[in-house]
Amino acid sequence: MTGEGSLGERRSALMTDLYQLTMAAGYFESGKAQERATFELFARRLPHNRNFILAAGLQQAVEYLLGFRFTKDEIAYLKEIPQFKNASPAFFAMLADLRFTGDLFAVPEGTPLFAGEPFLTVRAPVIEAQIPETYLLSTIGFQSSIATKAARVVRAAMGASVVEFGSRRAQSPEAGVLAGRAAYIGGCEGTSNVEAGFRYRAHVFGTAAHSWVMSFASERAAFEQLQKLLGDRTTYLIDTYDTLGGARLAADLGRPLWGVRLDSGNFFDLVPAVRKILDDAGLQDAKIMASGDLNEFKIHELVAAKVPIDVYGVGTDLATSSDAPSLAVVYKMVELDGAGGHRYTAKFSVDKQSLPGAKQIFRYATHDVLGRSGECLSCGPGDSGDVEALQRPVILNGKLLETLPKIGAIRQAAAKRLANLPAPCHSLFAAADGWRVELSAELKQLDEQVRERRM
Repeated sequence: MTGEGSLGERRSALMTDLYQLTMAAGYFESGKAQERATFELFARRLPHNRNFILAAGLQQAVEYLLGFRFTKDEIAYLKEIPQFKNASPAFFAMLADLRFTGDLFAVPEGTPLFAGEPFLTVRAPVIEAQIPETYLLSTIGFQSSIATKAARVVRAAMGASVVEFGSRRAQSPEAGVLAGRAAYIGGCEGTSNVEAGFRYRAHVFGTAAHSWVMSFASERAAFEQLQKLLGDRTTYLIDTYDTLGGARLAADLGRPLWGVRLDSGNFFDLVPAVRKILDDAGLQDAKIMASGDLNEFKIHELVAAKVPIDVYGVGTDLATSSDAPSLAVVYKMVELDGAGGHRYTAKFSVDKQSLPGAKQIFRYATHDVLGRSGECLSCGPGDSGDVEALQRPVILNGKLLETLPKIGAIRQAAAKRLANLPAPCHSLFAAADGWRVELSAELKQLDEQVRERRM
């Protein structure tokens, strides 16, 4: 696999919860397999200290749907599970031929979203729409969490570059790769994860660790060998023994040099001193990178104190979104076409309510309107600028409509959309007046009608 991933590359259809498959068997045995369902994936609420969610993970969702199928070995395994002892041979024969033949609508990756707004909508025969739930929630929820965290960290850096350094702390090797991708979408300059660079062509960063310095008899010998190898990409890690001594050695060796990195110590005192050492040696263009347990709050303090850091390397907090590690995304049926005709479906339980009917997000300059998918809303009195319908067709009848954008274009689009959000949305803390989301009159009416019929 080269380039930016391979659309249609197979991911196991067993990457789902058991109940998705028991429901699939139930749909089949009860004659409901050809009923056409519409599901929406959205976040019920924003996570802690978040004023938006930056959508990410659509490429992996598309890859999963396009490559969706069961192998003989997987079907043989399912036959061994006790929950399927009453399933007919015809059910397993159906699984062997099962492919995704439905439709996918989604907002572009890099779009800021708010509570209740669908990241994507799946419309397909009910079995095809039901089984992918777990995978879609996982990839959209995780990557959107990391992209959002990255956007916060990048905003806090106020123009300094941010590099994602968290692969070693990610929940799994694959999570590290996807964290690198999502962080790049969120505005990071690059990632330390080489696989993320290979798959998605994100920029990669990194030179040497403390073990490199300690493996040589002297710090000078380690620096000299690194400079010989890397040339003008040389970045010395200067805090293995004595930070200011390491800075003086770097200054003495001179060019070629990209910069130096500090991974420990009091940055408020050390970084200005290192900057002076480099500047006094005529190395004003040498960059200073800081890393080590950083997050948006610590970076905000360093920026406010005007500490001269050019690049921040952010690891654990970014690759795990450690202050808000999960996103309350859900996948709910909103419509069903079956033997009884067309029905709008919704959930009314306390704190877990959903709205019926497929929806569209209409974005205005100052707020969103969540309306029905067939509505055509325009600007009204008091509105400024144009209105944009955010959900777009991606897959129709199981076929990809057009090539998905490359990660660089996604990153640029995300930066532009984030810049259009008002200042309260960029607060490091939850802001009650960040962005308004209204329901259209048609959607409100549909919700009332469905509630009346159901209740």
